[in-house]
Amino acid sequence: MALPFLPGNSFNRNLGKEKFHKSQHFGYSNDISMLLGTEKTGIGGEPLPGQNLKPKFSVFPKGVGSDAPSWVAFDKQVLSFDAYFEEEVHQRREETYRMRQCKIYFYLEDDTIQVVEPEVKNSGIPQGTIIRRHRIPLPAPNDDQFFTVDHFNLSKDIVFYSKIYRIVNCDEFTRNFLRKLGVRINPSDTVPPDAYLSTRKKMEEMQPLRPYERIDTLKQFLEHNRNVLRFYCFWDDTTPFGDSRELFLYYYLADDTVEILEVIPANSGRDTTPVFLHRGKLPKSSPQNVLQPGQTTARTVLNVFGPMGHGGRYILDNLKTGAVYEEFYKDCDLTIGAAINVWGRKVILCNCDEFTKNYYKTKYGIENFTPVQYKALQPPKAKKEIPPYNGFGSEEDTLCSCMALLPKPPQRDFKKFMEKDRNGLESNVLRFVAKLDTDNPIDKERKFIVSFFLSDDTICVFEPQERNSGMIGGKFLERSRVKKPGQQLFKSELSEYFRPEDLFVGARVNFNGFLFILVDADEYVFNYMERNANEFPMSDISVITSKLRRIGETKSREIKQHFEANDPAGTSHMPYEIFRNLLVDIYEKQLTEHEIMTIGRYFSVREKPETDLGFLTAIAQEQLKKNSFENFSKLSDVFVYNDKDRNGWLSLQKTITICKAFRIPLADDFLRVLLEKHTENGDQVNYMSLVAGLNWRENPIPAQKTTPIKYDPDWSGQATANAVNNVNVLLLLDDLFGIQK
Repeated sequence: MALPFLPGNSFNRNLGKEKFHKSQHFGYSNDISMLLGTEKTGIGGEPLPGQNLKPKFSVFPKGVGSDAPSWVAFDKQVLSFDAYFEEEVHQRREETYRMRQCKIYFYLEDDTIQVVEPEVKNSGIPQGTIIRRHRIPLPAPNDDQFFTVDHFNLSKDIVFYSKIYRIVNCDEFTRNFLRKLGVRINPSDTVPPDAYLSTRKKMEEMQPLRPYERIDTLKQFLEHNRNVLRFYCFWDDTTPFGDSRELFLYYYLADDTVEILEVIPANSGRDTTPVFLHRGKLPKSSPQNVLQPGQTTARTVLNVFGPMGHGGRYILDNLKTGAVYEEFYKDCDLTIGAAINVWGRKVILCNCDEFTKNYYKTKYGIENFTPVQYKALQPPKAKKEIPPYNGFGSEEDTLCSCMALLPKPPQRDFKKFMEKDRNGLESNVLRFVAKLDTDNPIDKERKFIVSFFLSDDTICVFEPQERNSGMIGGKFLERSRVKKPGQQLFKSELSEYFRPEDLFVGARVNFNGFLFILVDADEYVFNYMERNANEFPMSDISVITSKLRRIGETKSREIKQHFEANDPAGTSHMPYEIFRNLLVDIYEKQLTEHEIMTIGRYFSVREKPETDLGFLTAIAQEQLKKNSFENFSKLSDVFVYNDKDRNGWLSLQKTITICKAFRIPLADDFLRVLLEKHTENGDQVNYMSLVAGLNWRENPIPAQKTTPIKYDPDWSGQATANAVNNVNVLLLLDDLFGIQK
């Protein structure tokens, strides 16, 4: 019994209370003052008199269960219920209602619900997702609340948007979860029978009595898909207004259909419609017995009872009573020489392709595939005669005027021009020193520079000026292509011009009636010919040594004695002039001057130029400066750390490894040469002097210019710096005959 509300008989309800805040009930919405929260609490969060507040927790009270949020604790956990709903069917005699089974999924992470109806084959009903996944509100008047897990149980009706779903069963996970929540699970229910589904099931069981006959063509399609027999055919249509026709017959093995295409020759006057017969089965007895539409069917049925049309009953006629048979062409009917009836047209099969021949060999064992000759032998095609050169313009101009009604200028070889045109230091110009082959003593002393341009096979002859020679000098032959001598001027064939392989040292050439002897060439000519030895046999050392070995095989001892007589000191080195004269005497002028020079260059003794350390250091500093390498102090510390003896020396391999670890931007070959310059006592590198030389910050060296090998347009036949002075005879004899000293 409550105490009276008198002084001293009441308790202070604020004892122990710490929160005295007031909730905000009013505010502004779209600049209008209004009551915002009817569910706001009173002072200190206590409910107002007569106010029912919703709990802040769902099923479990506060402090019970996991502290993890629901989307983590119940991730990928779904309750699955089996349900059904009844749908009314109007204007159908077979059914008045329909039981539609579905699945109800309750997602525990966010209390969302999804209703899905499994798809039934040939149902004619749009099935699938009935209600998409979202939180479903309770029916009115509690539509401000949503369905939770407490609302689900077996043998229970549940309303989603005015549609009643009856839950009949659930899976094992759902049962265990509901038991853990303390829910008493009702016994399972069953789906009421559907009269229409029962009728359909009975009809499916009566399938043998239905008018249906299975014709299996899938095996034939899978085995012979994209396999087509091809025949070359002929149709003799030589009527007063017709002619013979060439046809292609295609027989598709996948479905035994035939397609015929016509070969329409050029300028025949026919329409360009090559389809002679569309793809389909070709009957043999056409067109005498043309059947009416519907007279031939895939199956024959018998009317058991009932009128024709709606309500009648039919069964399959296994005896084929009254069936009309029509015979079609098969692959066994198509053979070379056979005549087939294509809707009243007699078409003769004359030949077939290789696939068709292999098919008939494998399946029917046919070996004779002699083609039928149906076309008259074509006369040999008349050779196109080109008229001879008429003397106007070049020969190419005359040839182009014969190729087309509207003459076009001759096209130059643009690809060759782009490949062989001058590119940087690569001039692609072969220059030779030439002299006139004449008995005139004045002309014998004249010297010429013959330049062959590889980009367009043109030749230019220039005579250098010599003081007190009596000759003016200058351009002797304008740059142009030069014909080889001994050719007829007015002829139909194109003339032959000088090619780069026709020019070599020692060659005798005739340029427009002037006889020249090529006596020398510049260094670029020898290097270019040796790089492209497959195009220039005079510079192919393997071909030349094989020639020397073949000629001197019987007199190897004599050759050895000749070389020993001219090398009394036994140094195995011989001056080039003596070596050249010996080869001319021994091989009796069977070698050209260019071949002798190639041998001398290959077996020459050349001194390797000594590289200056200062020059290498200047190049290295320039490379380090371009790549902004300044880590010299750490490089020196690593060298000192690896020097266990503290003597300032490290092995060559260890030094290379450290330089690689620091990624010094120098090429491998250049770095090795630079380290060899700082190497003493075998393979010991003075790393202190190396680091001091590379340090471009503290010890800069002025950049030095390097002069590359360049093309000299004013070259007039002088000897180059790489000329051969001495030849190693011992290497030559060892390569030819295996003769050791």
